[in-house]
Amino acid sequence: MGTMYHNPVLLQESVKGLVIKEDGVYVDVTFGGGGHSKEILKHLGDKGKLFAFDQDEDAIGNVIDDKRFSLINENFRYIKQFLKFYGIRKVDGILADFGVSSHQFDKAERGFSTRFDADLDMRMSRRNAISAYEVVNDYVYDDLRRVLFQYGDLRNANAMAKTILEQRELAPIRTTDRLKEVLRQFLPKGREHKILAQIYQAIRIEVNQEIQVIKEFLEQTSDLLDEGGRLSIISYHSLEDRLVKRFIRAGQFEGEPEKDFYGNIDVPFKKVGPLIVPSREEIKKNNRARSAKLRIAARI
Repeated sequence: MGTMYHNPVLLQESVKGLVIKEDGVYVDVTFGGGGHSKEILKHLGDKGKLFAFDQDEDAIGNVIDDKRFSLINENFRYIKQFLKFYGIRKVDGILADFGVSSHQFDKAERGFSTRFDADLDMRMSRRNAISAYEVVNDYVYDDLRRVLFQYGDLRNANAMAKTILEQRELAPIRTTDRLKEVLRQFLPKGREHKILAQIYQAIRIEVNQEIQVIKEFLEQTSDLLDEGGRLSIISYHSLEDRLVKRFIRAGQFEGEPEKDFYGNIDVPFKKVGPLIVPSREEIKKNNRARSAKLRIAARI
């Protein structure tokens, strides 16, 4: 089931970046189909341990039968809290792949894909209180405009938000096809798929609080990782990648890190190697890998 569920991106490169110790403790915070986790387990000895997180209930079906492995069906924003429950306070490496899984895109009823008509949902966990329906039908103009502009980089965010508000006054916008119909005027021929993808991305990020989740997660990694421990992170759009790049460089998301009396910057991580992107061969095999960026860092 795992292979069909999701084809792991930058598999060898991201796992190699962890420099796995046989008896180490590792965390895969985006389990999905288990591709990255299975590769990590290949490098662990009998005393090694791997914890994985996935908030999507469907991912439970991919659980790996291995005494060294534990799957936690929760959002990785709670990484420290749940590892503490297992008696883990320090780990040797953390891997994250921030992409939406192929399974979520391909399962029509989840509402992630522009290819299918479905209820407006887009929740990565069905336990989420807010779905895409609430964002589209309940958000006030300023919030809707902000979501479309900030998370979708849509130049027509103002006009799109206004159009959605006008149309939902006539009848609730319940499905993905109806949303496309409402925004048809903003989808010029030849560019409709690209713009639709930006619209869906913006709403999905808001529904799942993806940017806030990534920030909360990254802020916990410096405490969790042992000295020399590795972060191996795959991101897919500039909002995510900027956060990761900035955090690795400065240990924070805004402003400049403080300097000591001698002008030295005190940051928790150091970058390891250059930015890694998929090869042409990988993109040919898996088109969803085309925008992936891998950054690796070591805990100082």
